[in-house]
Amino acid sequence: MFALNFNNTLMHIFYGKVALIAYLKTIKTANSTVGFVPTMGALHQGHLALMQRSIKENDDTVVSIFVNPTQFNNPEDLEKYPRTLDEDVKKMRTLSDKIILYAPSVDDIYEGHTVSQDFDFDGLENQMEGKFRPGHFNGVGTIVKRLFEIVTPTNAYFGEKDFQQLQIVKKMVEKNNLPVNVVGCPIFREDNELAMSSRNERLTTEERKKASIIYKTLTEAREIFKKGTPEETIFFVENSFKDNEMFELEYFVIADESTLLPIEDKSKDKKYRAFIAVFVNSIRLIDTISLN
Repeated sequence: MFALNFNNTLMHIFYGKVALIAYLKTIKTANSTVGFVPTMGALHQGHLALMQRSIKENDDTVVSIFVNPTQFNNPEDLEKYPRTLDEDVKKMRTLSDKIILYAPSVDDIYEGHTVSQDFDFDGLENQMEGKFRPGHFNGVGTIVKRLFEIVTPTNAYFGEKDFQQLQIVKKMVEKNNLPVNVVGCPIFREDNELAMSSRNERLTTEERKKASIIYKTLTEAREIFKKGTPEETIFFVENSFKDNEMFELEYFVIADESTLLPIEDKSKDKKYRAFIAVFVNSIRLIDTISLN
């Protein structure tokens, strides 16, 4: 364990799971609750909002910062992923002096075997992100399950920007009978409505400004979907990016919110959601919007 003192504000930071587990045993009681916010660092307001909710709803809050190698299918993306631990600690300190930070090494998590466990998410893993990033959700399932085993939280908080990941984590908890309540939280957006993401830090000022096209297209697609067909909505989105030199559309999918399966027709009894992935040069941005 290491305790950092910034302006007389003390924060407990753990770099190893053994010390963290031992500390948590000293503060947990039969009736206390632990909130958990897993992150890969480069914290933004969306992350901080998850932490604020956890602080409000639980007796103690644990935050993890760990760039998980097994969920990256692109080595360059892993290498360039921002790592800003000192700045992250300063941001967390503005919220509370009682946040418990777990910032492990790869060896502390994987113990010399940096490989993913194989999961069956009942097909949720085969759509969208899973289709374009092979092995990604096995990596997500592996790290989240491992972190849940270490932290043993009562409640765990995830942003809805990664809606497919949220559904997969819920499925993993259900199939493994883990005593964790998974809480989905609204997307936080920048002033131009770009979904907040750690990857946004890699964008130039111009790219960041013009990336407003992503959410603008989603909101227009929602209006088209209300009056038209899924096919017409998809056609509109694909054409919106067709001649745009700065942005490359990787996918746009309209899916059933529960199964994540792409749809061909609409039903009044089901909830639908649009998912999008766009490249800005080599930087990959995702977003989602409810269509109901």
